[in-house]
Amino acid sequence: MNRISLVISDIDGTMMTHDKRLTEAAINAVKHLAERNIGFTVTSSRPAFGMRMLIEPLGLQLPFGAFNGSLIVDPTLTVLQKEIIPAPAAGIAIDMLKASGVDIWLFTTDRWLIMRDDGHYVAHEHATILTAPTFVSGFDEFTNDACKIVGVSADPEKLARCETAVQTALAGRASAARSQSYYLDVTPAGSNKGTFVETMAKRLNVPLENIATLGDMQNDLAMFAKSGMSFAMGNATDDVKARATDVTDTNENDGFAKAIARIIALG
Repeated sequence: MNRISLVISDIDGTMMTHDKRLTEAAINAVKHLAERNIGFTVTSSRPAFGMRMLIEPLGLQLPFGAFNGSLIVDPTLTVLQKEIIPAPAAGIAIDMLKASGVDIWLFTTDRWLIMRDDGHYVAHEHATILTAPTFVSGFDEFTNDACKIVGVSADPEKLARCETAVQTALAGRASAARSQSYYLDVTPAGSNKGTFVETMAKRLNVPLENIATLGDMQNDLAMFAKSGMSFAMGNATDDVKARATDVTDTNENDGFAKAIARIIALG
């Protein structure tokens, strides 16, 4: 196995516990990487403003990827690279999600827009990204600046069917993948966590085989495919585990820190 020079991690379900905590072990694991001159950064379906609370405790110095890698910012949240969903594709996604009976959220670079409070997931997202939503009467005027559209449902089977249908309808125009069993993310085509890995490899002049990635959901598979080493969390589904080179413990049992220890042990 090649020595790892850069580690790129997902956040929710990977670095953080279910109640959105960074454990002391996770924080120390990132410090141990820095002590060995191994780069570290994160990529997530979250908006950039929903990742700012991680910058200080993790000592992030490298650019990180929001919206599944379609928005790249530096640790001051200055935009380095940005892609948006084409307005016609955004309209199709919104119409399909509405017809499926799931709630819809729209994210721009700096805002989270919703049409109603579902009584559960809005509060959950608010607690996760530490930003309140903006209520709007409709999304038509925002489709020209849509970075991410999310279908939200407590019915994972319904959302899985939506995922397949939206992927087919938007092929080549936008990507659709679940970041949680209850979130279906529509993001710009051609930008994903895999392209973020490639961008960071070029920026830092690190071969892809010297990069390790960690994740737990379908939207992490793109970065697994690009990195020389990949860790699926113990809480990941079997299909995600099957696509990783390694499997670690769950996010509730410091699986992130344990994976980092294994990476460091490669020496």
